[in-house]
Amino acid sequence: MGRVFIVDLEGQIYSCKHCNTHLTKEQDIMSKSFQCRYGQAYLFNEVVNISTGNEEDRMLMTGLHTVTDIFCVGCGSNVGWKYVTAHDINQKYKEGKSVLELYKIVGPYDSNDLVCQEISRLEI
Repeated sequence: MGRVFIVDLEGQIYSCKHCNTHLTKEQDIMSKSFQCRYGQAYLFNEVVNISTGNEEDRMLMTGLHTVTDIFCVGCGSNVGWKYVTAHDINQKYKEGKSVLELYKIVGPYDSNDLVCQEISRLEI
């Protein structure tokens, strides 16, 4: 296996909760109205620093889809899934897009970031 290169993103980013590897940018959010087994998830146009698992058919809330789990290349944690094929014509926009589960990632507006921002503001 070759060396893994990590892409560093700039701006408002979402990262792996376990190792802080950058995964995507806020501007790549397509939808915030997705659900996963354990709560809320976001659909992203582009995600980096991931590896994919095997393709499998899953019956999701919007019908049958061929998906692959996606894993952080930094620590190997499962962070969501990627749509390979949507079997319903109304769901084709999801193909090639990724869903990240919010409980597995940290984002630009998480409580720790807000606390740091507030402390920085008070120190000025």
